Amino acid sequence: MEDKFAIKRDATELIGNTPMVYLNNIVDGCVARIAAKLEMMGPGSSVKDRIAYSMIKDAEDKGLITPGKTVLIEPTSGNTGIGLAFIAAIKGYKVILIMPASMSVERKLVVRAFGAELYLTDPTKGIDGILEKANELLNKTPNSYMLDQLANPANPKIHYETTGPEIWRDSGEKVDALVAGVGTGGTVTGTGNFLKSKNPEIKVYGVEPVESAVLNGGQPGAHLIQGIGSGIIPTVLDVNLLDEVIQVSSEEAIETAKLIALKEGLLVGISSGAAAAAAIKLAKRLENTGKLIVVIFPSCGERYLSTVLFDSIRREAENMSFD
Repeated sequence: MEDKFAIKRDATELIGNTPMVYLNNIVDGCVARIAAKLEMMGPGSSVKDRIAYSMIKDAEDKGLITPGKTVLIEPTSGNTGIGLAFIAAIKGYKVILIMPASMSVERKLVVRAFGAELYLTDPTKGIDGILEKANELLNKTPNSYMLDQLANPANPKIHYETTGPEIWRDSGEKVDALVAGVGTGGTVTGTGNFLKSKNPEIKVYGVEPVESAVLNGGQPGAHLIQGIGSGIIPTVLDVNLLDEVIQVSSEEAIETAKLIALKEGLLVGISSGAAAAAAIKLAKRLENTGKLIVVIFPSCGERYLSTVLFDSIRREAENMSFD
């Protein structure tokens, strides 16, 4: 994560310093401005590049893992796995990933393209299913190590050190609120804590699916917003930091992601649609008049081409023929 304007040594130096852009055309009725931080602009096309790099570096610095020797095993909904896989390809680690079979085929293809081994679990078993499989593989694989993104302090730490300072810098120190989906909780925890350290008046909002609103006291449930709403309260999540957790339905997230492509020219994933929908709700509250809300867009839309997000236009494209 170098700031120098020079040829980078390898792709890990491309991680971070993602751009921010105002949303202009889907904000009717909003009294606050919304700026999106485009995490899909990283080399692995998601916010999880940051934690993959941070967790590997932290474990290396502590002498816990060694390139060419250690086998990295990690349960993932996809994007952390992709981040680990591309960094492992550079550094020389073997990687074994476990994800629910319900995750998009793009996620499965990309981790395999980077050389990772992949195991799928029964989606009905949720996070318990992937954790069980990960521990099984950990116990039978020599020289294996699990970075454990759900509990690893290096997860929120990298957001405190990079994502938060980038938002503070690029907003001209004028940000009033942060909105981020809660998956592992690392993004909102690290970024939010940094921003509040600069200005305690900054509000920090989490986002979760209405169908699995455990942070609001609800029950875990099935939903379509890949990457957030795992049905647990992750260890690294600082729940006391959150001023509020906004609930967004799968349908609302999908429709907002579609609008972002059609009206803002940004092809984003379903969890970005969820975060944007939450930010828009906040931007319509009168108490936020004139304020700047920064929302994290975690990943790119191309990782969702096979999903419900693009069902209608995918069928249209597949049925096209030449004249």
